[in-house]
Amino acid sequence: MKLHLFRSKIESKIPQKFTFPFLYEPHPLAVEAAEQLKSYLDSFDNWFFDLNLGPENYQHPLGKMFGVLVVKNKDGNLGHLWAYSGVITGNQIDSEFVPLVFNMFTEDSLYAKENSKLDRLNKEIKALEKDANFLKAKKQFIGLEKESKLLLYNQRKKHSNLKANRKAERLKALETLNDQDYQKLIDQHQMQGMHAKFLLKEYKIYLNEKILPLENFISKQESEIKKLKQQRKELSNQLQEWIFEQYSFLNANGERKNAMELFQNIPPYLPPSGTGDCAAPKLLQYAYLHGLKPLAMAEFWYGESLRSQIRKHGHFYPSCRSKCEPLLEHMLQGLDVDDNPMLENPAEGKELHLIYEDEQIMAVNKPEEFLSVKGKTIEDSVETRMKKRFPEATGPLIVHRLDMSTSGVLVLTKSLKVHKKLQDQFEKRTVKKRYVALLDGNVKEDNGFINLALRVDLDNRPFQMVDPELGKSARTRYEVIERKDGKTRVHFYPITGRTHQLRVHAAHPLGLNCPIIGDDLYGHKKDRLYLHAEQIEFIHPVTLKPVLLKVPAPF
Repeated sequence: MKLHLFRSKIESKIPQKFTFPFLYEPHPLAVEAAEQLKSYLDSFDNWFFDLNLGPENYQHPLGKMFGVLVVKNKDGNLGHLWAYSGVITGNQIDSEFVPLVFNMFTEDSLYAKENSKLDRLNKEIKALEKDANFLKAKKQFIGLEKESKLLLYNQRKKHSNLKANRKAERLKALETLNDQDYQKLIDQHQMQGMHAKFLLKEYKIYLNEKILPLENFISKQESEIKKLKQQRKELSNQLQEWIFEQYSFLNANGERKNAMELFQNIPPYLPPSGTGDCAAPKLLQYAYLHGLKPLAMAEFWYGESLRSQIRKHGHFYPSCRSKCEPLLEHMLQGLDVDDNPMLENPAEGKELHLIYEDEQIMAVNKPEEFLSVKGKTIEDSVETRMKKRFPEATGPLIVHRLDMSTSGVLVLTKSLKVHKKLQDQFEKRTVKKRYVALLDGNVKEDNGFINLALRVDLDNRPFQMVDPELGKSARTRYEVIERKDGKTRVHFYPITGRTHQLRVHAAHPLGLNCPIIGDDLYGHKKDRLYLHAEQIEFIHPVTLKPVLLKVPAPF
């Protein structure tokens, strides 16, 4: 592994502080380093397989997250390191990229030995599950069980009919038989009923005896499979804990902590799979081990987009939170790091204009970069400001929300009773909303419908991802207003109201494949997100008259 030198003379100033990894604009030096890495990747005929980043039968999109770290060596010379996220099991000799923090794939490692035990357990489990006699017994058991239930049902029905016949016979006998003969009939019927119950009980025993041998065989086999699976789980957990104990991370102060220590206070108290193999911790670890001072970093996507997450070729992205946040909080100690911009109040100094008010409801024109409701660290929001402005208002005020970066019409109520009535219209989707957006690219169709189910990316909040199986229904209608200079102005009509719905539907390849301009999550950051809630129409919850509120887009 070598330190990559900048090809051209350094004209950009050296950054005073290191990059805050979870929300940043890449420093010019990091951008230049990234361009050199992209040029290197461009030089391959098939970069993914030429760099041994996946097997020949790799079935996923050929895309990868790469990272660059601008560093200064002991002589004061600048250079940069390269890394990619993920692992490969092959040899990394003479690689242009920094190595793994911990390589578990060496031939004599505990992982290789214990993994062979897991392989053996997997084979034993599979053999038992696929055993011909076991599968045959299960099939026979299911068939016999169905047959027995049907036979018992018919037998019970037969006895029920006989019981009804005896009852009818007794009713009729009351008119013709004397008391002595009637009593004899009752005694006879009681004997018949007892006999029928005995026969039904014996019939159940007979059917169970046919099923019991199969049931015992299946139970014994399933018990053995369960036992082996428990052994596999315990061994896997032990191996996973051992692996994360070997992932030992340095920081700028020379202190070491392993992954288990860094996640010990974070539920579920075990690092997620793949922790430590992302680009950022690899880069920092290598720099600390070789006496290089980290100055700036950036991560970018190269290649095809994923099917679920939105990843655009060449775009810069923040470090993932679920795997990297605990690691980087430790690894950046000792460096002077940029302030966390998410702790700053973006609404500071911005005015909130009331566009409608009556005795029950009100509406504001929410500026961009302004919270609808208070966040974890920022109190200032539309709701908190309106509560101060209308202290007599009771119950919840906010009825619906707009993303912090989205501007436009936002409706509030002054009482809990009115809030429930108006919120009911949102839940029943009778409220009509129209957004204006400026997209980066030319949308082909003049109008259309997008149906892509969404859920939160658990590894990287607040990003949303497309998931047709686990995602919630998300539907949007759109129409093109104007195409100009490689940009498209559209009207969005959201039918559902999922988090980031319009942003994902615009950017995703299965949607419009044209991110909203200024979208710092799914596109490129600009002066603002060019998305505006222009119009909303609903029935007044008290007067029952239509209400139409509109604020033209400021762009």
